[in-house]
Amino acid sequence: MTTHISPPKSDEIEVAIGESSLGLVLVARSPTGLAAILLGDDRDALRRDVEERFPLATLIDGDATMAKLVTKVAAFIESPARGLEEPLDLRGTAFQRSVWRALREIPAGSTASYTEIANRIGLPKSVRAVAQACAANALAVVVPCHRVVRSDGALSGYRWGVERKRTLLAREAGAA
Repeated sequence: MTTHISPPKSDEIEVAIGESSLGLVLVARSPTGLAAILLGDDRDALRRDVEERFPLATLIDGDATMAKLVTKVAAFIESPARGLEEPLDLRGTAFQRSVWRALREIPAGSTASYTEIANRIGLPKSVRAVAQACAANALAVVVPCHRVVRSDGALSGYRWGVERKRTLLAREAGAA
């Protein structure tokens, strides 16, 4: 999978919303690659979220090609261990991108604590900042922030809801 890292910029982003086993899924694709995969229950809220994440972009409603991509992403959400071979357009600070790279190294069916991620990126005192980077993640499941748990193994917050996190972890544990 190719990963492109881009600063915030003005560009066109195609957007499509479909159904997944975890509710609605919004997929946003820039000319570089997948820029967002957002989960939720309200189409308008998902659209506002993507507008806020990419304030300089022109959002374009996706066509049949985007509808096929949404179907592919929904299948990936159902079975994250299968992988998703799509280029990514990760937009964030250097710190966020280092956290997201570390998250992508956690195998499906495994978890890591915020402290472990902070240690992996060489900044052991940045546990809170790691949690904030997880919350800023725009690529649900592809950047698997759902695999990050508290030091005691308990589930903590997840941008798209703890129940979705629990479902994803259970799904991955069953496939591992």
